[in-house]
Amino acid sequence: MTKDMATFNKLHYFNCVVETGSISKASKVFDVQPSSISRQLASLESELGIRLLERTTRNVGLTEAGKTYYDYSKRIISELEEAKRAVGDLQLSPIGNLKISTTVGFGESRILPLLPKFRQAYPDIRIEVELTERIVDLIEENVDIAIRSGRLPDSSLIARKLVDNHFLLCSSPEYMDENGLPDSPEQLINHDCVVYGYHGWKDWYLVKNNFQKLAIKHYMTVDSVNGQKQLILHGGGIALIPYWAVKDELDSGRLIQVLSEHQFSPCLHLSSTYAIYQNRNLVSSKMRVFLDFLRENMK
Repeated sequence: MTKDMATFNKLHYFNCVVETGSISKASKVFDVQPSSISRQLASLESELGIRLLERTTRNVGLTEAGKTYYDYSKRIISELEEAKRAVGDLQLSPIGNLKISTTVGFGESRILPLLPKFRQAYPDIRIEVELTERIVDLIEENVDIAIRSGRLPDSSLIARKLVDNHFLLCSSPEYMDENGLPDSPEQLINHDCVVYGYHGWKDWYLVKNNFQKLAIKHYMTVDSVNGQKQLILHGGGIALIPYWAVKDELDSGRLIQVLSEHQFSPCLHLSSTYAIYQNRNLVSSKMRVFLDFLRENMK
């Protein structure tokens, strides 16, 4: 037991003795031996260096110092119990502030469009969203959930997979009409390619039994998934881009998939996007319902 918890126990005993007027009655309330409570009260008085209680054979009374101390002790215990109830309410019902940090592309493409629906389901949760490509410190920056892509390093944090990134080569029909469709990955060298500026994701690999680096002619580097999408939507060439970022445009025909019979990656491994959070045993109800909501709506 920590020193703070031991002090709180002494305060509970002290308050109960004052309110029942007897050590024996207080011992029945806590289901402990009277001698145990007597030792705790003696320890409390020793720590304070002053007598709090006047003991007789029949009852216990407060000294002047004891009256002053009891006023504070009663207030401390009352506020502690109120704090416990408040925390319990937060755990039982989804309420409070929820801070989410997400990569820009995934946040704009997948997270933000879902938030109005989440808001309807959980109106008492106030959401703060940070769109950033930097790696955030969940503890120092008070972030509840971080959403990140790629291969995750070993960590004490918990990671829940949301989607596989599933990179596709995409372009606009207008660019393809003007420049023709490549018949093989080797022909990409003849096309205008837009590459992702994220560190370690600037190359294109053909995925077969291994990862074969492709020779491409890239004329522009963009450090945003949505930036790449805007370029190719306006005839800017071919981009290697996650399916989740271009699903709607592929469905509408504004973009077309190039070399769909092949699998590609911008790095030397296949990647996914994860929701990352701290200790799974301390997940609040607001975090739990949001994580469950993401899982249900990422299908």
